[in-house]
Amino acid sequence: MERVSKMVSEKPLVIFSKTQCCMSHTIKSLFYDFGVNPTIYELDEIPRGREIEQAISRHGCNPPVPAVFIGGEFVGGADEIMSLHLKRALKPMLKRAGALWV
Repeated sequence: MERVSKMVSEKPLVIFSKTQCCMSHTIKSLFYDFGVNPTIYELDEIPRGREIEQAISRHGCNPPVPAVFIGGEFVGGADEIMSLHLKRALKPMLKRAGALWV
């Protein structure tokens, strides 16, 4: 988990994803539509991706991808992100974290 903490603390928006995951694609597209440039780690393409996926699962994200961290804090997976978006709470979070400027 220490490795994951270091990875998410360095950028305002971090998404752990898998290249063939349709929900990961949807969440990435949502952030791109906002004009945000997230840091994305494709767990099926990086070394030790399986270990990171297990750490994310232990963090409470089930399924483990997509896993979204804003401002270094775990926000959740696709359901949580979409819920925040529908409540109009996602953009303010992104602004506070410095991931969204407008």
